Amino acid sequence: MARTGSISRTTKETDITVDLSLEGNGTATIESGDGFMDHMLILFTRHGLLDLSIQCKGDTSVDFHHSAEDIGICLGQALSNALGDGRGICRYATAYVPMDESLARVCIDIGGRPNCIYKVKLSDRRINGFECDLVCDFFKAFTDNAKVTLHIDLIRGRNSHHSLEAVFKAFGRALAGAVAINPRAANAIPSTKGML
Repeated sequence: MARTGSISRTTKETDITVDLSLEGNGTATIESGDGFMDHMLILFTRHGLLDLSIQCKGDTSVDFHHSAEDIGICLGQALSNALGDGRGICRYATAYVPMDESLARVCIDIGGRPNCIYKVKLSDRRINGFECDLVCDFFKAFTDNAKVTLHIDLIRGRNSHHSLEAVFKAFGRALAGAVAINPRAANAIPSTKGML
């Protein structure tokens, strides 16, 4: 059975629709309102082998903050919907991804406990107008709404674009591993509590 989640969320700041399929092939249709964020989300989708559509109309005349954060909220909620009770998932995964001189590590636990540890030091504050600090806000909103724990570490990096590429690719690969069905426990909740 295909695991999918769809979210529509409208506030005075953003109007967002997210459609997510965990059994995808890496197809992305992303219109976040920012070209660099689109690029990062496309990389995440491709390397996570998800199918993802994001349409966001935000108050970018103010800045991109509300859009970045609210996309994280909606993506987290869509993932939660797609997973249901989490029966059969591997739950934990780690991915290391190099991008030229950069190396990122992402560890994930889909365990019902939201926590975001983001240790990414970049040499630039902005990339083509994109405020790099917003990546942390995106991930914080995602973890709070997906109820997952993420540890994101940039182990090394010189070029900020390469570094964030490595982060988003590692995020995709780690998520793919964590949501994969464990063939040895396909009907079990992966917790001694009996629920995630």
